[in-house]
Amino acid sequence: MANILILYYSSYGHIETMANAVAEGARGVAGSEVTIKRVPELVPEEVQRKSGFKTDQAAPVLNDVNELADYDAIVVGTPTRFGNMASQMRNIWDQTGGLWASGKLIGKIGSAFTSTASQHGGQETTLTSIHTTLLHHGMVIAGVPYSCPELTNMEEITGGSPYGATTLAGADGSRQPSDNELTIARFQGRHVAELAAKLHG
Repeated sequence: MANILILYYSSYGHIETMANAVAEGARGVAGSEVTIKRVPELVPEEVQRKSGFKTDQAAPVLNDVNELADYDAIVVGTPTRFGNMASQMRNIWDQTGGLWASGKLIGKIGSAFTSTASQHGGQETTLTSIHTTLLHHGMVIAGVPYSCPELTNMEEITGGSPYGATTLAGADGSRQPSDNELTIARFQGRHVAELAAKLHG
């Protein structure tokens, strides 16, 4: 049994939707145990309400970073903040010094997905910045190979790259992940689960 964690942060629900799609893909691989968790929110509740944050997310919160060592693969999802991961996600990884010092994540699969407001809003820099952190932990990076045909869809404006699944939220957050983007997210989840099963086996 390969244990896979989908760890995400979502302000308005776009990354939450993507996380569920990644999990769906991973669960389709026999022998995979998939857990979805979100990182703690750092924004005060009053500011969340005024800003229209999605506060009814069902996934439990990861409260102990040491739990990360229990998984064979970790897929990280976060919206882009100026071409980098959101501070809520950064906060969790900045607490993993003990895991790094003891090599607890070495050899595990790491992967990432993200969202931006605009078509070229820093998706790839965000994904590669997440990869950098995971590589420092000795993790093996998995992206989305071009065997996923939705990556080369030229019939519509869509997210998705070989670095990881992505979605476009629109400037006002009104655009939801498209069918093409969700298909890529499911493909990524399945790909990670298949690799984790091979390594675990």
